[in-house]
Amino acid sequence: MELVFWGAVAFVVYAYAGYPLVLALVAAVRPRRLVKADVTPTVTHIITAHNEEKRLRAKIENALALDYPAGQLETLVASDCSTDATDEVARSFEPKGVRLIRAGERRGKEHAQRLAIGAAGGEILVFSDVGTTLAVDGIRRVVQNFADPTVGCVSSVDRLLDRDGQVSGEGAYVRYEMLLRRLETRASTVVGLSGSFFAARRALCQGWSTDVPSDFQMLLSTVRMGYRGVSDPDSIGYYPPIADESRERHRKIRTVVRGIAALMANRDLLDPRRHRFVAFQLWSHKICRWLVPFAMIVALVSNAALVRRPFYLALFALQLAFYGAACCGMSTSRLVRGRPFRLAAFFVIANLSIVSAWYRYASGQRVVSWKPSDR
Repeated sequence: MELVFWGAVAFVVYAYAGYPLVLALVAAVRPRRLVKADVTPTVTHIITAHNEEKRLRAKIENALALDYPAGQLETLVASDCSTDATDEVARSFEPKGVRLIRAGERRGKEHAQRLAIGAAGGEILVFSDVGTTLAVDGIRRVVQNFADPTVGCVSSVDRLLDRDGQVSGEGAYVRYEMLLRRLETRASTVVGLSGSFFAARRALCQGWSTDVPSDFQMLLSTVRMGYRGVSDPDSIGYYPPIADESRERHRKIRTVVRGIAALMANRDLLDPRRHRFVAFQLWSHKICRWLVPFAMIVALVSNAALVRRPFYLALFALQLAFYGAACCGMSTSRLVRGRPFRLAAFFVIANLSIVSAWYRYASGQRVVSWKPSDR
């Protein structure tokens, strides 16, 4: 039982700390060089929207204010069969060169993106969400990475704008993910892109899948074609936190279900004999992370069986204290909404969401339609 307990603990530690350490060591021994230059290829900026009449105008104005050579940048709004005034807002910007690409039926974000890809004329495609604000030089920055012929896609850095200036669980998690992507870029390739703002070579977007998340599928397609994905610290997508934190769990479940579906559809990439370090990254960053909640359960149960010994009783008490802190963090009381409690709550909610996602995936449930998060 001690071996079971420590094995479970080691698994959790590796998933969150061991993998970054391996990346840091690899990057120190044989770093992958990234060549950036001030290139200006033709770019199509695709903004995907569904019932975004309230936020779309500000997003398009942000897109039109981007600093890029005239005639080299076009803006498309891919409407996923919106039923509000989203399409009318997009059409009002047609005199300024914005084009509306409307899906005749609601078939999901990826379907709307595929329609826009078919209408795009740029060598580089930039995808962003309505709720994401780009810096004035955002497009110019992200395309500089394509001066490197090994780069197939580029992820932005997410920057969460907390309303109250505090670090929420989501904000801490985002910063951790950004650290991982920096390390992955230095060691090999990222194994995930920021769905709110990423770019790719148009040639790699053929055969665009409509039933798996485009950001993850884009990365998997990139490495399959012999390119790599990178994270660019100078390309930043700014977005506010989720308005209703109680809906965070539902968003996480959808994300993981779709992520599992995408990886299972490309499971040959998990074969280390064929894909070596990329396979190692996918196992470590994705599979191990998605198995952490089960290791946590094993650690708790096995620890409970060892409580007759004082040392393990103390460890069990620490585990209970952590889960108690998480419960407090989920409370609406200001007295127990401090940073440690919020971080514990986010961690537990995220892992409960993963368990739910595995159940839904195993029972055959899939997620295609989408509803943008209220932020």
